[in-house]
Amino acid sequence: MKVNTSRFGVVDVADTDIMDFSDGLLGFENLKRFFIVDPADETLILWLQSAESPDVAFPILEPKLFKADYKVRLSANELRSLRIDDTNKKDILVYCILTIPSDVSTMTSNLKAPIVINTSSCLARQVVLQENEYSVKFAMYRELVAVMMSAAPAMNGKAKQEEATALSLRETSSKVEVVAL
Repeated sequence: MKVNTSRFGVVDVADTDIMDFSDGLLGFENLKRFFIVDPADETLILWLQSAESPDVAFPILEPKLFKADYKVRLSANELRSLRIDDTNKKDILVYCILTIPSDVSTMTSNLKAPIVINTSSCLARQVVLQENEYSVKFAMYRELVAVMMSAAPAMNGKAKQEEATALSLRETSSKVEVVAL
């Protein structure tokens, strides 16, 4: 299906790549359907785009890229709502929403409330972790730049995309450890 977005224009999205956020996102509880857009740039940042509102998109990133020891602990209720019966499965994705101000060197990541996606059921949820070790404003610019610099040689050898595309959930994997409480 084709989805009109204000940031990326018209994006072709497979039905299997639309995620259902039954509770919406914090502050956007009325929006339930999202998909991930790869903007075809060199930043590693993806976008969580609303399929219902062209103007709503959040920059996201896998937290392992800038916080190697990041771990998500989910309650039994959270696991049930996402239909996750085995936390060792490869069909669980975890992303954090970024805040990118005009001075990008002060960008932060919300490690306290990650996005957890079950790719086999296309169910997703923003969960608020109970641990106090994670911040809603984790400064991560320096770590991200280091990762981008180390990935640059590998990226230069790959053919570049011409335009933004919807990310295929079936072909994506996460390195974040998800465990049951």
